[in-house]
Amino acid sequence: MRYLLSLAAAVLVSLALFYLMHYMISGGRGDLKKVENYSVVDFVRLKRESEPEVRKRTLPKKPPPPKEPPPPPKLKVAQAEDPNPPELKMDMPDIKGFKGGGGPFLGGTTSGAASQDGDIIPLVRIAPQYPRKAAMQGKEGWVKLEFTITESGTVTDVRVLESNPRRIFDRAAVRAILKWKFKPKLVDGKPVTRRAVQVIEFKLNKD
Repeated sequence: MRYLLSLAAAVLVSLALFYLMHYMISGGRGDLKKVENYSVVDFVRLKRESEPEVRKRTLPKKPPPPKEPPPPPKLKVAQAEDPNPPELKMDMPDIKGFKGGGGPFLGGTTSGAASQDGDIIPLVRIAPQYPRKAAMQGKEGWVKLEFTITESGTVTDVRVLESNPRRIFDRAAVRAILKWKFKPKLVDGKPVTRRAVQVIEFKLNKD
């Protein structure tokens, strides 16, 4: 009797275990099927677009106008008692006659007059400029020059023979004589070069 009861209890326990196992297996599959039928919802959080920032551009201020420079100071100029300087009265340098190289003394020449081969006739005469320093000091003097008259009548090779006072009027006399022009000397109808001597005097007007 005990044997039958134990066998019956074992059968019931086995059936219960098989039922439980079946329930668990079938219940798990049902859950999986239900899970597979679920729809997944993904929440994406979008950032709200901010309104563009509008920058206000301010115009630069106009620079202030430049200040006007102050007027220059007025200079008081003392007026001279006599605005007109005294005029310096002087005579043009006196030009003496010519002396040909080694020839006799020649008197004053006349322009355009006929001449012989020995005559020296100036066609262009430029008066020398009176040295300012000598004029201010009231100095007078003379310069004796020797020079060459070319075939064309121009003057070259000027040399100072004598001067009084020395070196005061030399430069002015040489510069003047180089600008002179003479009628060339003719030999057999052809112009030739020749040497000549000229004395230039420097005198002031003392009136």
